[in-house]
Amino acid sequence: MPARRKPSRPNEPPAAGSANTGSVTPTTAAAAPKRPLPTGQLVKSLGLTAAGAVVGMATLGLLWPMPDRALAPTPEVGPASLAAKPARPITLLVIGSDAERIGAPVNGAAPAGPANADVLLLVRVNPEGPLQVLNLPTELAVTLPGEKGPKRLGDVFRLGGVALTADAVRELVGLEPPSPDRYLVLSRGALRDLVNGLGGLELSPPRRMSYRDKTQKLSIDLEAGLQQLGGDKVEQLVRFRDPWFGEAGRRSNQQLVATGLRERMLQPERLAKLPFLVTQLQAKVETNLSPSETLSLLAAGLDGTRPVQFASLPLKPAEEKHKGLRQLEAGANTPLWKPPATP
Repeated sequence: MPARRKPSRPNEPPAAGSANTGSVTPTTAAAAPKRPLPTGQLVKSLGLTAAGAVVGMATLGLLWPMPDRALAPTPEVGPASLAAKPARPITLLVIGSDAERIGAPVNGAAPAGPANADVLLLVRVNPEGPLQVLNLPTELAVTLPGEKGPKRLGDVFRLGGVALTADAVRELVGLEPPSPDRYLVLSRGALRDLVNGLGGLELSPPRRMSYRDKTQKLSIDLEAGLQQLGGDKVEQLVRFRDPWFGEAGRRSNQQLVATGLRERMLQPERLAKLPFLVTQLQAKVETNLSPSETLSLLAAGLDGTRPVQFASLPLKPAEEKHKGLRQLEAGANTPLWKPPATP
C-alpha cells in the first residue's frame, strides 16, 4: 500500500519533495482582490475622513497661526491717532487750584478760604510750530478795577474766577481778545487722578523735600533723585515751597512735572488710554474744552517733531516793603506772544 503523507499544518512549509518548492513571503505574495464597499459605508467613510481633516487643520491653526495673521502689521499708535490737529494756534489758560475738588467752598490750604491759583500756565498749541508754555508768577502784583492797592495774581481766581483771571493774564501778556481761547481749571484731586491714570511719573526731585503743616493737613516727604512717583507724591512736589528759592523753586518743580506728564503721555501704552482718561476726568475739572477738542490739542501738543519752549516772566528782586509781591522788570510789559502772521 502506498505510504500515507503526514498532513502539513497550516503554518508549516510544504514537505520536501512536494510540487511547490518555492518559498513565499508577504512582500511577493499576490494580494487578494478587495471587494468594493457598499455605497452607504463609502459615504460614511468619506465623512469621517473629512471631519478628521478639519479637526487636524484646526489643531494646527492653534499651534501655528496662518502666516497672514501672524505677520499682519498692527496699527501704529501716535499722537496723530488721537484726533485731527486744530486748524490754527490755540491759547489755553491752565489754572492749578489749591482746592481738593472743583466747587469746594474752602480750599483746605493756605491761605485758607476759597480756592486760589497755585499754578498759572499759558499754553500756546500751534499745529505748525513749537509748543509754548509760559509759567506765570502767582506772586506778581497786579492792579484790579475796584480794588484798593495791588493784588497777587494768584488771588485773582479767588476774587473773580476764570473770567477775571483771563482778563488779568490777557493784559499782562499782551494778548488780543478773545485769547486765551480756552481754559482748564485743575484741582488737587484731579491732578492726582491724572497722574495715577497714567501709571505714575518718573521724576527726579532736585533735593530732599520735607515739610509738615498741621493746619493744612499737609505732609511733604520726598527724597532726591530719579524715582517713580504716584499722584500723592506729585502733588507734594508741586506744592513744596523751597525756603531758599521760594515761588521760583515751586515753578521749577511745576515745569519738571509738566515735562514728565508729556513724556509719559507719549508712551504708546499710555497714549492709547488718553481718550478714556480724558472722558473720565471731564467731570473733575472746570473747562470750556470738549473731550474732542482736548484730544485735538493733545494731538498737536504731543507731536514729537515739534519742540517745547518753556518761558517765564522777568521779575524784580523781592523787597520786604512789598510784602511778598513781585514786580516785572522794566521793559517786560511789551507783548510777550505776538499773534501769528496772517498768510
